[in-house]
Amino acid sequence: MAAWLADLVVIVHGLFIVFAVAGGLLVLRWPRLAWVHLPAAAWGVVIEWSGWICPLTPLENALRRAAGEAGYSEGFVERYLLPLIYPAGLTPAVQLWLGLIVLVVNVTVYAAVYARWWRRRRHR
Repeated sequence: MAAWLADLVVIVHGLFIVFAVAGGLLVLRWPRLAWVHLPAAAWGVVIEWSGWICPLTPLENALRRAAGEAGYSEGFVERYLLPLIYPAGLTPAVQLWLGLIVLVVNVTVYAAVYARWWRRRRHR
């Protein structure tokens, strides 16, 4: 059971990362989603730039230890998702770039959201 929960944490972690990076695109369709997305994107940038560890990582590791696992086996989650979330060679410089990518993507998307809102407001 704990191993399954650890896998679930990895999946949630991966989905959160995708949402933090690209969730602004959903805001183009559902503007109220910005109230959830902006804090998620900010958290992603802070985690990358500060060098902190996301709380989901220790949770996953604790669940794996509770399941008697010392490391990752070659299941789907471990083989395909973990390398995306925990890439080899993750250095502070790489983390700086990752945070910058999250920031640039989202500033660009939110600039488009704001421009769309401003045009609609002007035409009323």
